[in-house]
Amino acid sequence: MAKAQEKNTERKRKKQKRVIVFSTPTCPHCNRAKHYLRSRGVRFRDVDVSRDRAAARDMVRRSGQQGVPVLDIGGKIVVGFDRAKIDQLLGL
Repeated sequence: MAKAQEKNTERKRKKQKRVIVFSTPTCPHCNRAKHYLRSRGVRFRDVDVSRDRAAARDMVRRSGQQGVPVLDIGGKIVVGFDRAKIDQLLGL
């Protein structure tokens, strides 16, 4: 039975949408968003826009916003820590 559960978990991981979190280290909403994703077992790439100007420009191009956090979930943009929208886009 444990092997069947492992296979189901493995399938879910493969189907997970690509998640990018544009953030800064001092942003409390960014840290809450990342903590939430980790608590739900969601893998994501964390991009620190305070250290990477090209990434900051990319974030603004994608979202039209300069504030963080900005999450890119499978090509859909979430500005701020909007738990309901994150859950909807990830199917949680």
